[in-house]
Amino acid sequence: MIDEDRVKHVEELAEVSLTEEERKSMARDLGSIIDYVNKLQELDTEDVEPLRHILGVENVFREDQKGETLDHKEVFKNAPAEERNFFQVPRVIDND
Repeated sequence: MIDEDRVKHVEELAEVSLTEEERKSMARDLGSIIDYVNKLQELDTEDVEPLRHILGVENVFREDQKGETLDHKEVFKNAPAEERNFFQVPRVIDND
């Protein structure tokens, strides 16, 4: 069981502020989560391979195909500005 002191500690670590009622609810919820994890630990997983991803993920490669290129004017027609064939945008990161 998770007591309210433990919830207060987590609250401080997370830098959030909970009401007394939220703390009680959080203690119940966290307790339920820990009970569930403990229940899962009872399962025999000796012959189960660890998963890297829940879905069977494969890289799908395709051959590069030569295609039509866009016209220079078409590429930059909606750009805010252009300089030497590059998109020019306002600076968003300060160097200081």
